[in-house]
Order: sequence, then structure tokens, then C-alpha cells
Amino acid sequence: MPKFPEPPPVASLESLPPIVRRVDAGTLLWRIYFQDTVYQTKWNTFRYFGPTASRFDHHEEPEHDQDRGILYSAVDGGICFAECFQETRTIDVHRHGPLLVGFKLAHSLDLLDLTSNWPTRAGTSMAINSGQRPRARRWARAIYAAYPSLHGLWYASSMGANEPAQALFERAKFAMPGVPVIHRRLADPELEGYVRRVARRFGYVVV
Repeated sequence: MPKFPEPPPVASLESLPPIVRRVDAGTLLWRIYFQDTVYQTKWNTFRYFGPTASRFDHHEEPEHDQDRGILYSAVDGGICFAECFQETRTIDVHRHGPLLVGFKLAHSLDLLDLTSNWPTRAGTSMAINSGQRPRARRWARAIYAAYPSLHGLWYASSMGANEPAQALFERAKFAMPGVPVIHRRLADPELEGYVRRVARRFGYVVV
């Protein structure tokens, strides 16, 4: 049996209790977003266009603007760099206007814990965190349908030594705060030392 098969029917997942990771109000989460892109994303907005090539986009196909939104984050800001710049392993602090945001949740969230035994119980494995992205997106759609009370996914970053990352569905919008704790362009001189430390950590290049 493959370790990362196609998702089962939604009815099968509905009969399987989720393993929930509670992320408390006040938890500091980090994200990198790109201001100068066609998606016109702001620091606290979800992306309603998709699915894109990202791992856990739960959007319905084909690609289009829709009611389903996604926002990716991490507990460790460095993981955002590892994930966002993985294709080239080059941190370009200017291209597309990347910004780093740290924000504290205004309310607690319940996320399906993909770092637990749930993937095995569901018929897959930890490969859901690192296997084929199109298949992972199909799992995300099935999970979204099977567990309407959950706000997203808690998963292991395959680029960040399995450190935790989050894929927040639009259901988590209510937990976004009014203002961020930190909101700076990656090109900000005050971030230069931090960006270079993160680059050394992952063996990336800074331009």
C-alpha cells in the first residue's frame, strides 16, 4: 500500500475523529507575503485565488477567485523564509516586495494536527507533509469538507526540519488581530542581520 495514497471519500474521513492542535489566543505567528503581485495580498488577508502550487490550498479546481481562502504561517519566522524561497534557495529582499509579519492571534484556533498519528489513521503517512503537492491539495479539500469545525492544518515543514507550520483556512479569519506586532519589508536595513542569519541557517543566498 502506498504511504501517500489519494484521499478516501469524505464520508470515510467524517467517521474518523480528528486529532486537534489547539493554538491559543496570543500565540505569535509569522508569515512572509509579497506586496507586488497579482494577488494584492495584505498582511492579514487570505488568498482567495487558487489552487496555486502551494501544498495545502483547499481551493476548488480549476483556478479561480472563490470563497475559499488560505493563509500560510509558522511559529518560527525563519521557517517562512525556508518555505517561501525554497525554489531558488535565494532570498531576494526586493523582488515582488516581500514583507515579514508577526501577529498574535486574537482568538484560539483548532487545527488538524498532521504531525500526529492522524495521517496514519486516515490511511496515509507523514508523507502528506512532503509528498506530491497536487495530491496534498486533494487531501486538503477532503479534510476541509470532512471537518467543518476546524480552522486549518498544523503540519511539518519539510524545508524547515519538520518545524511546525500552519495552513489557515478562511474559517480562521475571526482570529486575525487588528494590528500586527511586526510588519517590515525584507529590504528594511533593520532586518538585514536577521535575514542573513536565517540564510546561513538554511544555506540560502541573500540578494
